[in-house]
Amino acid sequence: MSDWSLSQLLASLHEDIHNRLEISRKSFNHSVVKGSASEQVWLELFEKYLPKRYQATTAHVVDSKGDFSEQIDIVIFDRQYSPFIFNYEGQTIIPAESVYAIFEAKQSVNANQIEYAQNKVASVRRLHRTSLPIPYAGGVYPAKSLTPILGGILTFESDWSPALGKSLKEALDKHDSDNILNLGCVAAHGHFVLDQSNLKYEFFTESKPATAFLFNLISKLQFSGTVPMIDIQAYARWLSN
Repeated sequence: MSDWSLSQLLASLHEDIHNRLEISRKSFNHSVVKGSASEQVWLELFEKYLPKRYQATTAHVVDSKGDFSEQIDIVIFDRQYSPFIFNYEGQTIIPAESVYAIFEAKQSVNANQIEYAQNKVASVRRLHRTSLPIPYAGGVYPAKSLTPILGGILTFESDWSPALGKSLKEALDKHDSDNILNLGCVAAHGHFVLDQSNLKYEFFTESKPATAFLFNLISKLQFSGTVPMIDIQAYARWLSN
């Protein structure tokens, strides 16, 4: 009989995430340092556990019209089919077509941080994305419809009590189509997910929130399919400017 325990493995995963986020919150006095440490925990989590077709980094997003997003704490993007990712003076710049999901990582959630995350998400979703027909041996597939970009917020704590109660719901409900948050995690308490069928939020207060959130994110990415075929020539036009 095997001595392995799946429940213990999952518990260990959650404890590792929870402990690292808690340490980053308690061990640093400077808010910027705290924020950077928290981002790094989430980035390493995604890099370690997401399928290799996805990568996660802090980045700006650019479109073929030359418009840029604000800097995003965590961009989850395609690396298998993305033809180029820019790295300039220590900054990463990702074409809009390559983006699957974007998150803001904060120490604690409150109304201001929700609004802040919504604005960051909107700055990416408003960018232009191209999509070309896809050739294959038997002909050409039509251009893929653009998959909605997931957006959310990741924190360790909440300024509200209860953490996932009425106040959080009211803050999340103040949105339009561009800035709506699809999911998020308050690692010390639970996570939330937007039900796309009725645009209502579901809140989950479980014993292992970070792990539950990670599994929910992977599930949503699975249903996102593959990013569209990028129109390289739309970007190449800028070479003559």
